[in-house]
Amino acid sequence: KEAKERDFEPSFVLFDTWYASLGNLKRVRDYGWHWLTRLKSNRLVNPDGEGNIPLSQAKIPPEGRVVHLKGYGFIKVFRTVSENGDGQYWATDDLQMDEASREDLESQGWRIEVYHRGIKQCCGIERAQVRKAVAQKNHFLYALRAFLRLEIHKLRTGNSWYEAKVSIIREAIRAYLGKPTYSLTPTA
Repeated sequence: KEAKERDFEPSFVLFDTWYASLGNLKRVRDYGWHWLTRLKSNRLVNPDGEGNIPLSQAKIPPEGRVVHLKGYGFIKVFRTVSENGDGQYWATDDLQMDEASREDLESQGWRIEVYHRGIKQCCGIERAQVRKAVAQKNHFLYALRAFLRLEIHKLRTGNSWYEAKVSIIREAIRAYLGKPTYSLTPTA
């Protein structure tokens, strides 16, 4: 809603299964935007006009298939199989989408997921133990700045964000052990 109010006009809205409720799908459609998401295998579809069945029971060819999603309307569904054999169902309101376009959008979505994981795990963006809005904003901006520095470092050296984080911590421990500020006196 906020993106629409700010006049965003995305080519596609990508989101995870968690957000693929009928309400969200309809809202994105009402904004005039196309969407791509994964659906759970138990979502009810009508592939041939004969009645609703779970998505897992519908035959989905590699090029995808147009089906009627219960409560929504016509969508196109693709079935992918990961290396470990797990199947996933990708769905879009763009009935003309081909597998190559779906794969490209999935790749873009994955890069966004990797970014979020990195900024959480390496920069602690979710760990602000402050209440005031200005302090939260500062924490957010510093975490983002730290992430950008890690990304630049990764591009220059080829070291991952995680390697860079560990090397910073390791160096801090080494410096402290070389000249400790606090010493523990034996009590026994």
